Amino acid sequence: MKEFTLINKQRNRIKIFKPFEDISKPSSRINAIEISYGCVYKRSSKPVMKGSRVESIEDARKEYKQLLEGGWEKTSIFGSYF
Repeated sequence: MKEFTLINKQRNRIKIFKPFEDISKPSSRINAIEISYGCVYKRSSKPVMKGSRVESIEDARKEYKQLLEGGWEKTSIFGSYF
């Protein structure tokens, strides 16, 4: 699974969905998604990330679907920053 970035209609908030990797246990694989969220102040600058949380795959899918239904869009604008 790869990383997905969503941006809201006003283009001032982003959420990044990516697979969670537990670095304390390199051999184990956890079925979870890390959701990072942040603000965009200028389109030409790096977004300011405010925090992140880890959710189960099912909960992350539900949130992703709700955001898309709420008008958020997929974007790759900020892909080079992460």
